[in-house]
Amino acid sequence: MARMKFVCDAERCIECNSCVTACKNEHEIPWGVNRRRVVTLNDGVPGEKSISVACMHCSDAPCMAVCPVNCFYRTEEGVVLHNKDTCIGCGYCSYACPFGAPQFPSEGAFGVRGKMDKCTFCSGGPEEHGSAAEFEKYGRNRLAEGKLPACAEMCSTKALLAGDGNVVADIFRTRVLHRGKGAEVWGWGTAYGSQQADQPPAQSQPATDTKGKS
Repeated sequence: MARMKFVCDAERCIECNSCVTACKNEHEIPWGVNRRRVVTLNDGVPGEKSISVACMHCSDAPCMAVCPVNCFYRTEEGVVLHNKDTCIGCGYCSYACPFGAPQFPSEGAFGVRGKMDKCTFCSGGPEEHGSAAEFEKYGRNRLAEGKLPACAEMCSTKALLAGDGNVVADIFRTRVLHRGKGAEVWGWGTAYGSQQADQPPAQSQPATDTKGKS
């Protein structure tokens, strides 16, 4: 069984936010919630990078660990989902998640606390697949239709990859090799900075006592 994963290629992301728009349109996301968002690092500085962030469907998900009512569960494809009928809106998951994936929906001027909402990898929820109840609570179940998440399909530069984790990893690995940055990205140069890529730091030699020698 494939394990579904997201990977965003920062070298390709152009901060167009098409992934964000596709997600909101596909699932009719409530106001105040962004299941996916684009974060820019070093904005306005040469070499800035953007990355599309959502729930990463962790293998050891911290949201599952802290939920006091155990509303989170993992599907056979490795997608982390939650049951809104069980959720009590305590917000523990929002504090535990390093990606800020679980969010409170907001309504009105100041916002109203309610059931948590998060990225579903376009795989719906515990309701019957394709049912009106599933769409109302969790959005469209594209995986049941044999499709990938809308955010990845709408990415104009194919920076956002989604699908079988092994396939996604192979695609990204091939890109890195074609860019000719394998040693630069993963070598000693990254770890130690001043050292040449893929070369271990030089070992210092002990000083030799030259006293009494001609």
